Amino acid sequence: MTARRIEWPSEWPTVAVAVAIHVGWLAATWWHAELPGWLLLLAGGWLVAWHGSLQHETIHGHPTASRRLNALIGSVPLSLWLPYATYRRTHIEHHDSPAITDPFDDPESRYLAHRPGLAGAVARGVARVEATLLGRLILGPPLGVARFLMGEVHRARVDPAAVAREWGPHLLAVAAVLVWLHVCRFDVLRYVLFFVWPGTALSLLRSFAEHRANDLPGHRVALVERAGPLALLYLNNNLHAAHHRAPGVPWFALPAYHRRHRAALLSDNGGLVYAGYGDVARRYLFRAHDAVLHPDHA
Repeated sequence: MTARRIEWPSEWPTVAVAVAIHVGWLAATWWHAELPGWLLLLAGGWLVAWHGSLQHETIHGHPTASRRLNALIGSVPLSLWLPYATYRRTHIEHHDSPAITDPFDDPESRYLAHRPGLAGAVARGVARVEATLLGRLILGPPLGVARFLMGEVHRARVDPAAVAREWGPHLLAVAAVLVWLHVCRFDVLRYVLFFVWPGTALSLLRSFAEHRANDLPGHRVALVERAGPLALLYLNNNLHAAHHRAPGVPWFALPAYHRRHRAALLSDNGGLVYAGYGDVARRYLFRAHDAVLHPDHA
């Protein structure tokens, strides 16, 4: 597979992140009642989004050479809704796709193909809500989760055994998380509002502008430079063109890789680069990032 692991002298930075996330989550949920609402929202959103970044790192073979151990580190479902096995499968398919952004070839594409009738019109209308950064951050989490779950219901009708293999362990792990929240007297709805929704929104901020449809496949992968604290939150996946070029490089080595190869990366991706997430917001907070229909299927 394209996302194979690259051996590295030390993986302790990733281990340290994993410990910080899980200990931080246990502390934030245990003491949730003592934290002011704004701090709980900030901590909860950060931890869930950070955990998503850690999951991404484990999918690419870190911090150990053992796939099972990496999956154990990454599979605790802090976001509740996304099975780790499903994320792993679709993300590897995304990297292996010869046509990134194409909705028929890339499972992580947010573009649509034209569909006639009412169903197509509704899908396009929902996609337009998420086409601006503001819409993606505010309404993207519930819309994205609903779209994902509807897709899984359809997949279960076609291949119920495959869905059961991915969802069975996930639901058991979700049950364990819910038991912990019950022990902490943390209402599930409050957890969703203070942890899952903002955490998913932060993850959607990262993915909002990292791909853009283009006739040239290499021009479809962006770079967001100078991400500040968000670089740690995203484990440097804001340097997305660098990650796609060398998906096995661990997150803490990616900035140096980007610096060494920056000229080639910008040449390969046609200069699709943003100064930072402030730059992304200035361009697209109220304006659509791109058309909702993929140009090959409009």
